[in-house]
Amino acid sequence: MLGHLESYDERCQTGVVKHDGKFYEFHLDQWTSQQPPKEGDDVDFVEENGEITEIGPVGAYLVDSQPVKSRIVAALLGVVLGAIGLHRMYLGFWGLGITQIIVTFITGGFGVVWGFIEGVLIFTGHINKDAKGRFLK
Repeated sequence: MLGHLESYDERCQTGVVKHDGKFYEFHLDQWTSQQPPKEGDDVDFVEENGEITEIGPVGAYLVDSQPVKSRIVAALLGVVLGAIGLHRMYLGFWGLGITQIIVTFITGGFGVVWGFIEGVLIFTGHINKDAKGRFLK
């Protein structure tokens, strides 16, 4: 089944997965990947009698270094639509994207410079990771 990793406590080595409104608890012993669990990731798990027997990351999260987001798309969004923070939202930084909208609104449009500069930084490779820490392709 596919679920969403709601929480993971490294100290206790336990976590909680949400699937269709239900919550399932797991222990690190059931984790199948070499990379540690990260809160917010999508996971694939096997459930038997309400208990998770096996759990691991799905999709792009199988290999942390696998690029998922395009650097060119992010850079173009920054240069063209940087005033509304669309490039940051595309990369998964929702808080920064919303902040850019607010700054642009409060400054009467001068916040567009922030997004334009970040678009150029993405294009030149100075900003090169998404919110999950994966490099851009």
